[in-house]
Amino acid sequence: MAHDYLIIGAGPAGVQLAALLERDGRDYAVLERGTAPGTFFTRYPRHRTLISINKVHTGYSDPEQRLRMDWNSLLTDDPELLFTRYSRRYFPDADDLVRYLADFAAATGVRVHYDTEVVRISRDDEGFTVLDRGGRTWRAARVVVATGVSQLHVPPIPGIEHAERYDTFDTDPESFTDQRVLVIGKGNSGFETADALVEHAAVIHVAGPHSVRLAWQTHYVGHLRAVNNNFLDTYQLKSENAVIDGTVELIEPRAGGGFRVRFRYARAAESSREVEYDRIVACTGFRFDASVFDDSCRPALVIDDRFPEQTPAFESTTVPGLYFAGTITQSRDFKKSTSGFIHGFRYGVRALHRVLAARHHDTPWPSTELEPSPEAISDAVVARVNRSSALWQQFAVIGDVVTVSDGAARYQEEVPVAYVADGGLGPAEHRFVATLEYGPDHDKVDPFDITVPRVVENDAANAHDASYLHPVVRHYRDGTLDATHHLAENLENQWDLPAVHQQPLVAFVKECLAGA
Repeated sequence: MAHDYLIIGAGPAGVQLAALLERDGRDYAVLERGTAPGTFFTRYPRHRTLISINKVHTGYSDPEQRLRMDWNSLLTDDPELLFTRYSRRYFPDADDLVRYLADFAAATGVRVHYDTEVVRISRDDEGFTVLDRGGRTWRAARVVVATGVSQLHVPPIPGIEHAERYDTFDTDPESFTDQRVLVIGKGNSGFETADALVEHAAVIHVAGPHSVRLAWQTHYVGHLRAVNNNFLDTYQLKSENAVIDGTVELIEPRAGGGFRVRFRYARAAESSREVEYDRIVACTGFRFDASVFDDSCRPALVIDDRFPEQTPAFESTTVPGLYFAGTITQSRDFKKSTSGFIHGFRYGVRALHRVLAARHHDTPWPSTELEPSPEAISDAVVARVNRSSALWQQFAVIGDVVTVSDGAARYQEEVPVAYVADGGLGPAEHRFVATLEYGPDHDKVDPFDITVPRVVENDAANAHDASYLHPVVRHYRDGTLDATHHLAENLENQWDLPAVHQQPLVAFVKECLAGA
């Protein structure tokens, strides 16, 4: 059972990578402990409504542009294998995603071994050895872990064992009727849970040590989404509910039933307080499960040991040949971009596939020849930023690259910017990297506050101060950042006005190539 690649996990990332390897005729196998793809989504989210949007009617005819509003489809050339054919709901049901993943895996012919739970991964000079629960041994030169964040993150709160867990609690709202409930965790799972209980619970408090962060302001889609924030109304409009800004210091049972909880407030004059509840639900997020690795290949972990540490090539920083795909790659853009979600990591997976092809199959990053003139380079960049889904979804993380050396130019799409900076594409005299980005302080700007001055639409002179999404082109000379150009933001994200977008970019490229 020796392979070039073993992929652990047949969730969206594992299936996406397997489909790409299958298309290219690579030697691989996928090991999945469940009976079908996407086992995680058979249980999560617990209240079954996804927060990944599914906008069927976009007004675009270009499939690439339509993917900007389709956050659930995997990458494919087959129009029958798009998630928009499975649901018309803007926030679809999780069961639709499970059904879609099963059909995608079947249609692409990916080689998945179901009911195969990995219990131990080790490494020696010959490669990796993977042992499954059935006693079978698998060998591979390289392992790609795509298991997601499968383990509940339990904070070190004394008495936390008395709380019900998000992954196992009874989600029937009627079981909370007329009870006082504490929800620990201010993320989407916490507010999703609180929102579901509003019509039955007597009192609901949502607690956490950090401020509530709203996705519409931070542009990080893992922060609290509008679809889950109706609970905020019930707090601010005096409906017996509350959001507590503070740390839970202690949970202890009461003699007559229920619990006493001690809080340490984050900002109130009253530094601590005890509150009584009938039930407590811990909605404190998830973490990567590293328990299957033995000491020969245990990867370094980061962010409170919740995620594996990775190089710009998605490889473990401490275990050569051990790669990662999917939501666990969010450690590289944690709470800043979209690697934690399908619409982001599908492009990270494709980038990983290209990295592996370049490293192990003598297949360089796909590229097209381009006329090495400022006009041709600018036209190519403008065309791509106006239609690319990868740059749109993976803002500031993935970019298009134009390399100019020895009088020739080549255009390479969808390269992780950190991989470029790390020298993954090799040396070059001139390299232009085009991304879509928000301004550096965009998460501190209230986009609905009309009293705050902001850069106006199509303001080319002040484009560098824009806070909303806009194209940024950086020039690297011999690997060193030399100059940066911002294209003016536009209400409908159409950055192709001759005088506003195209001509200033041509001038920038011309100056860079001339050495100005």
